[in-house]
Parts: sequence; C-alpha cells; structure tokens
Amino acid sequence: MRSVIWLVLLFTAAVVTATVLGRNDALVSVFYGTWRVDFSLNLFLLILLAVVFIVFAGLQAAQSLLSLPTRAREWREQKRERAAGAALREALAELFAARYARAQRAAQRALDLQSLSNGLRGDLQFTVLAEMVAAAGLHRLQDKRARDERVNAALALVRGRIGSSTAFDGLQLLSAEWALEDRDAERGLALLAELPPGVARRTQALRLKLQAARQQRRPLDALQTARLLAKHQGFSAPAAQSLLRSLAIEAIDQAFDLDQLRRVWSNLDADDRRDAFVVARAARRAQSMGHAAQGRTWLQPSWDAIATAGADDRRELALALVDCAPGVGSDWLPRIEAALSVHGHEPALVAAAGMAFADRQLWGKARRPLEQTASASTLPPPVRRQALRCLAAIAREEGHEEHAHSYDQRAAAID
Repeated sequence: MRSVIWLVLLFTAAVVTATVLGRNDALVSVFYGTWRVDFSLNLFLLILLAVVFIVFAGLQAAQSLLSLPTRAREWREQKRERAAGAALREALAELFAARYARAQRAAQRALDLQSLSNGLRGDLQFTVLAEMVAAAGLHRLQDKRARDERVNAALALVRGRIGSSTAFDGLQLLSAEWALEDRDAERGLALLAELPPGVARRTQALRLKLQAARQQRRPLDALQTARLLAKHQGFSAPAAQSLLRSLAIEAIDQAFDLDQLRRVWSNLDADDRRDAFVVARAARRAQSMGHAAQGRTWLQPSWDAIATAGADDRRELALALVDCAPGVGSDWLPRIEAALSVHGHEPALVAAAGMAFADRQLWGKARRPLEQTASASTLPPPVRRQALRCLAAIAREEGHEEHAHSYDQRAAAID
C-alpha cells in the first residue's frame, strides 16, 4: 500500500513539473555593474534551489559545530546515568543471587556515579533504593553498624519530604523486619508504630507485628493480629486455622492459676472457644490446677455437639473428659451414653465413658469400657494405665485381690 502511495505521489510531481516547467519561454537577467547574465527561468529556479540547499546545509553544519561541546557534555552525562543505572541493576541482581558483598559494592558504585551526574543528583528514589540495597547486603553480612548507618542516612533524606512516603514506608518495613531477625522485638514494634494507619494494616506490616508478638511471647496480641491476617487472606485457610489454634493453646498454657485461665478464655474469640483442640487444652489446664469442674464446664457446649464433630475433634474432647472425669456429675451420664450410641466404636469415647462410670462407682457399666480402653493400642499410654488402675480398684472393691494385682502389673508395664 505504501509503494502505491509513493508511486501516485511520483506521478503527481511529474505532472506538476511538466506543467510548470514544460515551456521555457521566460528569461531571467542578472545585472552586476557592466555585466549582464541571462538565464532561462528553469535554470534560474534550479540554481536558486541549489543555493538555498547549500545555505541551509552550511547553517546546519555551523550549528552542529558550535553545539559540539554541549552535545559532548550531554553524552557524558547520559553515559554516567546509564552507568549508574547499570550499577544499581547489578546490585539488585547480586543481592538476589546471595552475593551480598558484591551487591553492597555495586550499590556504592551506583551512589558514586549518581553524585557525578547532574541529572541523577536530585533523584531521591534512586538514592534511597541504592541505600536500601547496600543496607540489605550489609545486613546479610552481619555488619549491623554499617547497615544502620545506611538506613539512617536514607531516612534522613526522605523524612518529611513531600512525595517520599513510599520510600519512607519501605525503609520502615525493611528496618522492622531486620530488627525482628536480630531478635529485637521492641525496636521492630517501635518502627512499625511510626507507620501511617493505612500502611500498618498492610499484610507485610501485620506479619511483622505477628512475629514481634510471638517473639515477646504475647500470644493474645499475636492471636488478634493473626485474625486480621486471616481476614485479609494472609494465610491459606488450613494454615490460618492451625496458627490460630496454636496461639490460643499457647495463651492457655501461659496461665498459672484459675483466674488467669478464665481471663484468657474470655479474651479468646468465639471461634476459638468452639475449637475442640482449644477447648480440650483449656479443660486439661483447669484440671491440672485442681478445677476439673471448670474444665467440664468448658467441655459441655462442645460435647453437646460431639455427634456432628469430626473424628479428631471427638478424640480430643473425649480424652479431655478422661482427665476431667474426677467428680463428674450425673448430668453427664446421658451425654456420654448418647455419644456412645452414635460413635461407640471409637476408643477415646469408650475411655471417657469408662472413666466417668468408674468415678460414679457404676462398676458394672464401667468394667467393659475400661477393659476395651486398656487393650486399645491407639490410645495414649497414660489413659490405658489409668484404665488398668481403675480396673484394679474395682477388683479390690469386689474382693478379687489377685485380679487387682494383675491389673497393677499390666499398668506398671506400660511405658
């Protein structure tokens, strides 16, 4: 298509030239002193065009010659800028390749070239990025003093500067991350506290807050931050559930009396209080403090829905009830029998039933579940040992000392 257009233009120019210059009747005379020169009109026009072209070319050549120093300076400036950019790219590549000393040297070379370039000298983003790369390399080399000097120099440049909020946020987040890697949770939290509210709610900032809370062994604060991360999809659903569960259990384990345990329980989220593993740990913790009744109180809501719970949840709840069986009331018997009617094949539920019946001195109903518990290899050894001791106690109540002695020997043989 382009060739066709050029061909049409060429024919048009030929027609115009033939029309204008086809007849050569005119004459141009040039007088200079006593001289007279006659030209045909066509020749005069050609000479005029040639003169104009020569003058224009001469002016262009003169302008190029006069601007040569300026263009040389611009070329040198562009060369410095390209070299500085190449050095910064090299620093990033070396950093990602775990060549930290080379990355630090390349970043310093980029800063040196920037200082020689008029175009880059005022580029704040370039300076901050180079300082961050150099600081990252120094951090990996465990040169904390030089790293902090780099960070402080960059912060001094961007603090309070208009349009530098992104650089400031990046420096603060990176500094907080390095502080946490140095196990300095207080400094990390102080750096995160300087962030604007919107930045403090970003996923990376929440991750760092979670890490700092865990380093300071403050599971309740970590639990609150983890919930925000889970809400913002900072973790996958299984990972979020596992993390929340572990933090809730850690908070429960840090309680050393019943009042502390109750405060921790009240501070847990409703979802955490419905988690069978968390409920079981709280019940066991209460029982270890001598308050089995409180443990059964926390177990009751989950136990009432045990028929619809998962197999792992049922196991945890049943084993927690085994520990909290001493002093169990008669109101628990219908609940236990209802669970047995649905999931009577599960060893943990059988163990819970046997311990509850034995505590209520229902020897006839307790004997068979306890025997099944004692022979269930999937149950924890302490549960099987406790079942054998209950069987020994029942045998002594019935006057069968030989059977009781046999049960005691079997209990002692369990590792």
